[in-house]
Amino acid sequence: MGMSQSYGAGDETESTATVHRALDLGVTLLDTADVYGAGANEELVGRAIADRRDRVVLATKFALGDPDRRPRGDAAYVRQAAEASLRRLGTDHIDLYYQHRVDPEVPIEETVGAMAELVREGKVRYLGLSEAGAATIRRAHAVHPITALQSEWSLWTRDIEAEVLPTCRELGIGLVPFSPLGRGFLTGRVTSVDDLDADDVRRGLPRFSGENFARNTAIVDALRALADRRGVTAGQLALAWVHHQGDDVVPIPGTKRVKYLEENVAAADLVLSPEDLRAIEDAAPTVSGERYTPEMLKLSNR
Repeated sequence: MGMSQSYGAGDETESTATVHRALDLGVTLLDTADVYGAGANEELVGRAIADRRDRVVLATKFALGDPDRRPRGDAAYVRQAAEASLRRLGTDHIDLYYQHRVDPEVPIEETVGAMAELVREGKVRYLGLSEAGAATIRRAHAVHPITALQSEWSLWTRDIEAEVLPTCRELGIGLVPFSPLGRGFLTGRVTSVDDLDADDVRRGLPRFSGENFARNTAIVDALRALADRRGVTAGQLALAWVHHQGDDVVPIPGTKRVKYLEENVAAADLVLSPEDLRAIEDAAPTVSGERYTPEMLKLSNR
């Protein structure tokens, strides 16, 4: 996402180099969506992997591609969105196809039924949901097996642990945490809102605003102290914590630069003891502010 929107200006040359370096380092899962850059990100990813498609598990998402960004899940739109994504990605199949947000006006059975048709036609291999609630996941899974749930999960966003995570594990659904570094906050590289570009979406998020920002820096300070003892960064420690939540957990830290990609990949090699995990969790006992604005929260865990 960050290569095409939300986190400042993009650079296709650097973005492409980052994708190629990821594959060289053994990363296999690439995640995009039709709404990122209004389709531009799918096109960028498609160009980047055109000569190495067989090395990639390619995931994309639909449902927010309308100009008004209202979630859509009607059967006609599912097919329309999938065909458009296939064209932009320059591929004949999508490995993992997610509904980006649940449409409150369309039964999930209709949406997943339409997605299942794409599987039968060979245009999609596996199905996923994003930010779906436990009851919705159960209903969807009854129509067609759901392979993965992509929802926010990190040291400072743990609400899925109450109901969603146990439901996924009961049903054998994998977890794909997005923003596992708290939109970059947990890396410690954002020391002030002034570090962010004027059009950076984080400027409008509660946790990055005013007193919340100041209070949340205590989390980063505590993480950095723990990380210094290991000779790693605060971000690597936070990402390793997510990795250690289970073999069914595949975090997708976003980056648009090679140097940060390499830092993120190295976090997968960190080994944390139960004591380490407790210390890391103790570094983030409370978080100040909601993760989204009220309007955005309405689309979460639905």
